[in-house]
Amino acid sequence: MNINIILFHDFETLDVFGPVEVLGKLPEEYKIKFYSPEGGIVISSQGTQVVTEPLNTMEKQSILIIPGGQGTRELVSNEEFIYQLKNIAEQSLFCLTVCTGSALLAKTGLLKNRRATSNKNAFQWVMSVDMEVYWIKKARWVTDGKYYTSSGVSAGMDMALGFVADQFGLGKAKEIAQRIEYIWNSDRDNDIFAGDEI
Repeated sequence: MNINIILFHDFETLDVFGPVEVLGKLPEEYKIKFYSPEGGIVISSQGTQVVTEPLNTMEKQSILIIPGGQGTRELVSNEEFIYQLKNIAEQSLFCLTVCTGSALLAKTGLLKNRRATSNKNAFQWVMSVDMEVYWIKKARWVTDGKYYTSSGVSAGMDMALGFVADQFGLGKAKEIAQRIEYIWNSDRDNDIFAGDEI
C-alpha cells in the first residue's frame, strides 16, 4: 500500500521525515511517495529539497500524510488546494496530520464534530480555522475514525508509532522505536508541551 505524503514549500522537515523513518521500517507493507500541487522540487523550511509528483497523479486508496509548517499559513486560504485535499482525504483509507497540517484538514470540513489536536505553539490559530472541531490541547495525538492528528514536529513520530501499534500491534511499534533508538511518548493523551492548560 502507498503512503502518500503531500508536500508544499516551507513544510516542516521533521513533520515529514520523522514519520517516514518510522513507517519506512515496514517496506513489505508500505511504499512511500511524495506529492505536491504542481509536482517538482519542493523545499522545506530548513532547506531540504524533495522531488515530488503532481497531486493529480496520486493513487487515492492509500494512506495520506499531511505535514505542517509555515507553508500552511498561506495554503489554508488556497481554495483549489483545499478542494483537492478534501477529495484525496475522503478517498484515503487513513489520513494522518502532523503539526499545523491539521489546520489544512480542518479547512476541508472533514474534522467537523471530530476530535483533533495540533501544534501547541500554533494552537489558537489552528482552532480559528474551524471552531466546530473538538480541539484537544492536552493530547500528543488523537485518533477519530480514520483521522489521526498530532501535536507539533516530533509528535509525528509518536503518532506514527501509535498508528503502527494500531495496525500491527504494540510489539511492532516498540520494536521499531528500539531500532531507531527513539524514546516513544506512547501516552497519546498527555503532551508535556501543552503546559497546564487542558
